[in-house]
Amino acid sequence: MDRVEERTPELRTLQQKVEYMVEKTFPGQKISGRVFADLVKERGGSLSHSYFSNILAGKVTQPSEDILKALGLGFGVDWRFFKEESVVVDDVVAGLQFLAKRRTGDIVGVAGRGLDEDRLPPELLQFALSLLEDARGGQGPVGENGTTVHGEPEK
Repeated sequence: MDRVEERTPELRTLQQKVEYMVEKTFPGQKISGRVFADLVKERGGSLSHSYFSNILAGKVTQPSEDILKALGLGFGVDWRFFKEESVVVDDVVAGLQFLAKRRTGDIVGVAGRGLDEDRLPPELLQFALSLLEDARGGQGPVGENGTTVHGEPEK
């Protein structure tokens, strides 16, 4: 069976970006402005439920930077994703697509190379180890010799 490659949607307006993030962050759920505003508040930001609803309705097109930061907090992404002419839109979309494919089993492994003799950047190595740990059911990260951190051989 051939899989259709997910195409990056057109994400030019604030409304399009927020609708996309609602769909990807809360798949299959109807999220009210109040629920989202409470989530932003829990994460240290401030956004009124009516303002969020106005963004979804397309009534707000150029919010302040503070509002963009609140949206970033609520969705757990870089707030610059919501800016006009954002340079991080493609990065955020690619990350969400990667996580969706990882969740569905379309991606089962990750390989990487360092840019020079210094090996992989620590952030990429930590990310790869966290994927391995998730795949192993939380048994702990795998060491260089194929053992878990606790010294048990990999099964």
